Amino acid sequence: MLIRRSHIVYNDLMISEGSLVIYKNKPAVVKEQTDGKFLISLAGAEQIKVRDKDIELIHPGPVKNFDSLESIGTQTSAIREAWELLLDEGSSMSLNDFSSFIFNEYTPASAYAVFILLRDGLYFSGSISAISPRNKDEVIAEELKREAARRETGERAQFLERLKSCLKKSTPMLPDDARFFQDVEALSYGKSLKSRTMKEIETSETPEDAHSVLLKTGIWTNSINPHPARFGLSLSGASVCPKSDEKESCIPLRADLCRLASFAIDSPWSSDPDDAVSIETLDNGCCVLYVHVADPASLIAFDSPAEKEARDRGATLYLPEATVRMLADESLPLFALGLSEKSAALTFKLLIDAGGNVTETEIFPSIVQVRRITYEQADKELDRAADEAADGAPYSALQALYSLSQKIFNRRASHGAVNIDFPDIHITAKDGNVSINPIAEYRSACLVKECMIAAGEGAGTWAASRGLAFPYISQEVELQPDHARFAVSGFAGSYQIRRCMRPRILSVKPGRHQGLGLDTYTQVTSPLRRYTDLLAHIQIRAFLRGEKPLGADDISARLGFSEAASVAVVHAERASVNHWKMVYLSCKKDSVWNAVALENKGNRWAVLIPSLALETQVSLKGDVSPNDEINLILKSVNIPRGEAVFSQEN
Repeated sequence: MLIRRSHIVYNDLMISEGSLVIYKNKPAVVKEQTDGKFLISLAGAEQIKVRDKDIELIHPGPVKNFDSLESIGTQTSAIREAWELLLDEGSSMSLNDFSSFIFNEYTPASAYAVFILLRDGLYFSGSISAISPRNKDEVIAEELKREAARRETGERAQFLERLKSCLKKSTPMLPDDARFFQDVEALSYGKSLKSRTMKEIETSETPEDAHSVLLKTGIWTNSINPHPARFGLSLSGASVCPKSDEKESCIPLRADLCRLASFAIDSPWSSDPDDAVSIETLDNGCCVLYVHVADPASLIAFDSPAEKEARDRGATLYLPEATVRMLADESLPLFALGLSEKSAALTFKLLIDAGGNVTETEIFPSIVQVRRITYEQADKELDRAADEAADGAPYSALQALYSLSQKIFNRRASHGAVNIDFPDIHITAKDGNVSINPIAEYRSACLVKECMIAAGEGAGTWAASRGLAFPYISQEVELQPDHARFAVSGFAGSYQIRRCMRPRILSVKPGRHQGLGLDTYTQVTSPLRRYTDLLAHIQIRAFLRGEKPLGADDISARLGFSEAASVAVVHAERASVNHWKMVYLSCKKDSVWNAVALENKGNRWAVLIPSLALETQVSLKGDVSPNDEINLILKSVNIPRGEAVFSQEN
């Protein structure tokens, strides 16, 4: 390159005023050159100063305006013929020679047309100084690709017209249209934040609106639940199954507790029993409560494949349509209680005094003989035992367990424990059919709950006294039990109390759990379902074996990682249950539902529909007080938004 006073020479061509150059792949006209820089004008009259290395000269000009650069009308066949000739010669040309070869002239318009051909890249490649024909196979492949793209563009335009018509007039889509909805599905599943299709039909790019489009077009049915995916959860269960260890399951290495009547009491649909209870009564009014828990930590160690998989999942995902386990399904026969005649367990032996206080805790591996019964069966046996006791029959083990659970509850209540009583339901979804059944209140359910809480208290105290880093759980209550909110009874009272509860806190240091009325608490009774319970078991097992347990930093890191996963599980479960409630209600427009008033919120009331365990807000007329029963009419349901609108029955 040779610099002169008023122009620059490029391969015998000079850049001067009026020259046609390329700047960032766009045409520009040089207006003047000063201080080694060029003032150029772009289409649209924008003018900027650039350095010589920022531009490429394609014609010395003069060019007065961009209108003169309109494309020269050359047929594609002529361009292809020129490509074939150059391909045979196997040579390259400069832009000005190429312009003369194709257009028989070298003008600003023909030079720009050549640049467009080069930028297009179908037949030619290279640079302005050396334009070469592309390989034949490459050109044929590119032609086929572009033809397919043109065809796709036309088909997509027709698809968008059908989609708009479908959304406005409910006209049907074509079966083949499903291929165009991949970006909409990705948005609805939360796998993408954008959707080309949603943008093209001028609809908000939100998961809810994408879900709505998929339902309206029939691409999805109500049976598709997008919520687990939105929280980043897989519907594939754990795949790593620990190998059985004969030494760990050997009876001589485990305490034989088969003499005890051990009950695994659960719901009839439960398929992963992981706890059972036994009792021995002592002459001094004390009791020995045995809480037998599944023992996966006998085979799962820190940083083993199964432990890492459970840590990633945080907890088992229970959906109305499926169960996605934290531990592999194949591991259930190894660990679940009561699936065979005898079961290996980790037993928490708790000495409980007459006042319901846990005074001593011992933890050891055991062999137990577990009887599985439902809450309903357990309550019937309690009723039968009570009748027999009235006739002088001896006190049954179930009666003793229930009596002990009442002592534990009363002791916790005296220490400020909070009791929230809300209705619960069991909801199942199969092949799009939804069933909702209220869960009855069972005394045996309270029995199990109190025994599990006692085990959590005992395990926490046991670990704290040994200085173990452990997944302790604490909780604060915003208001004290003597506050006016706690004086309200019924569902409205539980609603008020729940609003006072702070989120639980996981920590490697023990702290008071005000909600349970306990100074120290952890959870250890669901190691097949919750990672934090499994983590506690592995730590306990390491201590019992004489191995070095993990330190506070390692436990804290595992808690932080798994807690994020378990929170996602909780949110996905709640959203999924609400989704299926909406599906259930979607065909029940104008149905009447009994509800209970909870709290006045200005011109609306928070209400509860007990049979659905559904809380919502409605406008209520007349003199309404908390816990008043009212009838509501279902007016509409929006499945994508998870909303059902009710109004008061006149």
